[in-house]
Amino acid sequence: MTTNHIGPDAILRKKLEYLIPCVYHFYKKPMQIIKGQMQYLYDHTGKQYLDFYGGVSVMNAGHCNPEVVEKICEQMRTLQHTTAIYLTQPMIDLAEKLALITPPSLKRSFFCASGSEANEGAALLAQLYTKKHKFVAVQQGLHGRTKLTMNLTGLPMWRTDPNPSGDIVHIPGAYCYRCAYGLTYPLCDLRCARYLEDVVKNGEFAAFIVEPIQGNGGIITPPSGYFQLIRKILDTYNMLFITDEVQTGFGRTGEMFAIEHWNVIPDIMTMAKALANGTPIGAFITNDKIALSYTRPGASTTGGNPVSATAALATMDVIERYQLVQRAKDLGNYFKDKLIELQQRHKLMGEVRGKGLMLGVELVKENKIPAAEETDNILEDFKDRGILAGKTGVSRNVLTFQPPLVITREDIDRVIEALDEILFD
Repeated sequence: MTTNHIGPDAILRKKLEYLIPCVYHFYKKPMQIIKGQMQYLYDHTGKQYLDFYGGVSVMNAGHCNPEVVEKICEQMRTLQHTTAIYLTQPMIDLAEKLALITPPSLKRSFFCASGSEANEGAALLAQLYTKKHKFVAVQQGLHGRTKLTMNLTGLPMWRTDPNPSGDIVHIPGAYCYRCAYGLTYPLCDLRCARYLEDVVKNGEFAAFIVEPIQGNGGIITPPSGYFQLIRKILDTYNMLFITDEVQTGFGRTGEMFAIEHWNVIPDIMTMAKALANGTPIGAFITNDKIALSYTRPGASTTGGNPVSATAALATMDVIERYQLVQRAKDLGNYFKDKLIELQQRHKLMGEVRGKGLMLGVELVKENKIPAAEETDNILEDFKDRGILAGKTGVSRNVLTFQPPLVITREDIDRVIEALDEILFD
């Protein structure tokens, strides 16, 4: 390893001086990450870490995947940037590819640089098409850091706007482990979904926005029938369905897009993160009819630029050629079964949930009291053992796993063995 790295202590000093304080970090004793290689990261001392968080569900094809990197470098050497006012092929090829792999009828894309921009654009499109301005979102959802998307967010930690919009209503999500109504599925008759109708029947709402599986909210995974009922209610009241696939897209959950688990077709889908395997890009896609309501000039300066579009195309190629969607499904089932086995031995593990390689373990003390401090301690212990995981949820007590889809069963066994040992200590 080279020695020209300033180290974590110096970075922390500069961070305190030069960054806005909202930019936080994990760990009491953080490390300086300098290199990535497929499912591994390396710090400035050369220590290797098995990454089971994937840059928060970004590196689906693995860190610095050589096949993706090569395509990026080739494009960089040829044409780096022009904007959409000139004709370039990578953006159009990517739009065509997304039309092929997204649910039926979704066809027309708009490219931008982040998930926040994608959700902001999707909301604008919904308003243009319906000529209505209100939205329904879900408690514990996370949709971005811009003014509107922060207001669409239903997770208190990320709602720092001191003057939230009054045109957004948040409804309870399908958080069965802590049901807002004190009910139990399936006897609940999906009360949380039915409440949507109570909210919208007397209002002028443009759309309902939701993450199919809530990432930062704690890997909240709705039960069977939930989204089918939501779709029925939205159709009754002429509202659009926006599915936020920023964290769940591109094979993460064992389907190309998570909403496919419920066999529901959204009106607008947003994406970012894993779309280009870490190269900044975002997009929203819709059908012909809705797209035609957005005709006034619009563009994102770096959205769909040749490098990001090429990175996305290369990422899609890797995902398909190496069957990473099926791999996420198979390995996810294996991992989840192993976690459930651990749950039988450790009372701290309150619930295991999620799909594919998007899994969460809610850690609790007696009476389901969130075990937030214990979660932090486990993350520190994992890190010391060379394993990186995440934490999510309102109380930050959900141990979260969103690894690159290129991991192996042996990697999973290593994480399970480590977690078992940590919980026995």
